[in-house]
Amino acid sequence: MKRAIIYAVLALLLLSSFKNVNLSVKDCTQIKTDTGNTLISEKGYSEVNGIKMYYEIHGQGKPLVLIHGGGSTIETTFGRVIPILAQKYKVIAMDLQAHGRTGDRDAPESFEQDADDVAALLKNLNISKAAFFGFSNGGTTTVQIAIRHPAIVDKIVLGSALCKRNGVPEQFWDFMKHATLANMPGQLKEAYLKVSPNPKGLQTMQDKDAARMVNFKDIPDEQIKSINAPALIIIGDQDVIKPEHAIEMHRQIANSELAVIPGVHGEYIEEITTLKSNANEARFVIPMIENFLDKTATN
Repeated sequence: MKRAIIYAVLALLLLSSFKNVNLSVKDCTQIKTDTGNTLISEKGYSEVNGIKMYYEIHGQGKPLVLIHGGGSTIETTFGRVIPILAQKYKVIAMDLQAHGRTGDRDAPESFEQDADDVAALLKNLNISKAAFFGFSNGGTTTVQIAIRHPAIVDKIVLGSALCKRNGVPEQFWDFMKHATLANMPGQLKEAYLKVSPNPKGLQTMQDKDAARMVNFKDIPDEQIKSINAPALIIIGDQDVIKPEHAIEMHRQIANSELAVIPGVHGEYIEEITTLKSNANEARFVIPMIENFLDKTATN
């Protein structure tokens, strides 16, 4: 039976063996967590549906796939939370088509293609089933993964995911029609240029991301209702995603829970454009996500 869980999170709570296939580059480094634990980070490229997709693997345990937002990289969306999640899970993250270090193809971006690319990457890495955590555009991609590739999905976390055009204010679509590189957040531009071997690709990424949103079509109700994987739907109370949209998604996905977190779009995972001095919201949101991922089904 569906249960709605609304989390009102306050600042006081702050106190309370894989096999490489078709790889062209591979590197191993180490990262330090706040607790001092050392986690192996494996990085490389895999041939995926005609493009070279960059990926990273951190930590050990059950597979958890992280899917970044539009105009972003692994680091800008999940850089603050990977060291936390990697203490419990085998975290697999990638740069999607035309983003960061991943190549592009002579075709528009689509959430369906991104979903197929992620599924192909996991096949190359011999990962047959995983949990998925997608943020923003990555949340919409995660919805498509659950629809198109249900056999590989254990659980899904949908962070500020969009399934319907009416899920955001009307002015959002007006903004996207006139989106330019000039009004892309500076942190995202800097992050792309820091890691990409093709600086000219920044304009391509912006143009393709904007075109995908301008041409976005509603995901049909019957497809959303077909999702059987347990789902945790998260938005901020000041998110670009309307609360009504998150509630409707919760009603349509039979085995879902809903969390509304104080803050703006992405603040709950400390996405790079939301960072403030002493920002540490992820330290109480990530345990909530972990509880969901670790919970055993009761029916």
